[in-house]
Amino acid sequence: MSLRDADGIGLVSDAVQVVPVIRTKYRVANCQSTGKERLHNEDTLFTLNTWLGSLDAPANFGLYLIADGMGGHQSGELASNLAAQGIYQYLLTHVYQRALFERKTFTSTELIECLQKAVEEAQALVLQRVPGGGTTLTFVMALGDDLYSVHVGDSRLYLLRTDGSLVLRTRDHSLVKRLVDLGEISEDEAGSHPYRNVLYRALGQTDPFEPDIDAFTMETGERLLICSDGLWGVLDHDSIHRIMYKDKDLDVAAIGLVEAANDAGGPDNISVILVERLA
Repeated sequence: MSLRDADGIGLVSDAVQVVPVIRTKYRVANCQSTGKERLHNEDTLFTLNTWLGSLDAPANFGLYLIADGMGGHQSGELASNLAAQGIYQYLLTHVYQRALFERKTFTSTELIECLQKAVEEAQALVLQRVPGGGTTLTFVMALGDDLYSVHVGDSRLYLLRTDGSLVLRTRDHSLVKRLVDLGEISEDEAGSHPYRNVLYRALGQTDPFEPDIDAFTMETGERLLICSDGLWGVLDHDSIHRIMYKDKDLDVAAIGLVEAANDAGGPDNISVILVERLA
């Protein structure tokens, strides 16, 4: 029923559409610190959490990324920033916009190919603009209920499961990790090894490489942690687990992780992204 003035002219349409509030499937929190010993921040942290499609069938789209630059302040900062830009621009154009405007439905194979090409674009940007520089790259793309992780270097991705266990989902592309895998040194020795920061795979290296790409899903209540080595290099697995598990507020947990890393000395830049699956 519409409201009318004295002359009978309709003031409000009979057909008023109430648009429902659409919430994304994921809650995101992030925190970053230069640390206590560095003068500049060479990490780049990027998050995008939105949805696409019609009101009847919305689909979540998310991009959660950390890149840890190398090669000195200016080179490292620029390399990590360019890597993030390259990934974002490629996936926005070839995945998000196609899904939104063309209603494109992607197969898993198509998405993995897009992710590989996005890394190639980011690699080309770093090689062209920052010769001698480099960066790690670890990110997760969410499309609907499906998630894809992409990993190069020694930033990390963890999953806190509903059973309370914390699982490391990435493998460090470092010389020290390879020595551990070969049984030549222990995990304890790796923490103080002089080559612990030497990577055999990173953006900016001229040798061809393949990123580690993995498809997975999350259950309601599970949490992802993406972080640079400024976090995991000073906090052991149990310490990270304890903070992620006890702090139910995602923002509090993100801040708590960074504060704990600084309390442990904060020798490097610290970047943290937490992603929690909602209903």
